[in-house]
Amino acid sequence: MDVRIGIIQAPRELSIDLPDEITQEEILATIEAELAKPDGLLWLTDRRGAKVGVPTARIAYVEIGSTDTRRVGFGAA
Repeated sequence: MDVRIGIIQAPRELSIDLPDEITQEEILATIEAELAKPDGLLWLTDRRGAKVGVPTARIAYVEIGSTDTRRVGFGAA
């Protein structure tokens, strides 16, 4: 599942490829819980195990893709 996060005053969005076993509802609940905190830090772990932390005060938007996206190119798995 692909999650894209827009960060305030950043020219590019952050794109994280999450493991397929995580559902949209689970990731949505995690994001909403962290955004409810005034000085929270959203931690997500990508499919390779790398952890990414984003201060919730800097998040402009979050886009959650579906698990059944079609991948094309050299990075397709």
